[in-house]
Amino acid sequence: MKAVITVIGHDTVGVVARVSAVCAELNINIEDITQSILQDMFCMIMLVDISACASEPAGIRARFDTLGQEMGMQVTVTRQEVFDAMHKV
Repeated sequence: MKAVITVIGHDTVGVVARVSAVCAELNINIEDITQSILQDMFCMIMLVDISACASEPAGIRARFDTLGQEMGMQVTVTRQEVFDAMHKV
């Protein structure tokens, strides 16, 4: 099962490392990643595989919500099928 993780907020040191550490903690494999900095705003999109994760999707979202609060950033997790359904024309 795939998911999309987005991270948006003011750029700070260690954002990628902290998000990656939570992925490792939850046994989530990062398959693709893109990031950019627009003025002082950090934007990252990750495609991840959550099939080996022991947590339920709600637990995954809760963990990344906590991380987002700790970093002062918006971190969202959306399963790929939900993401695909939201973006079909």
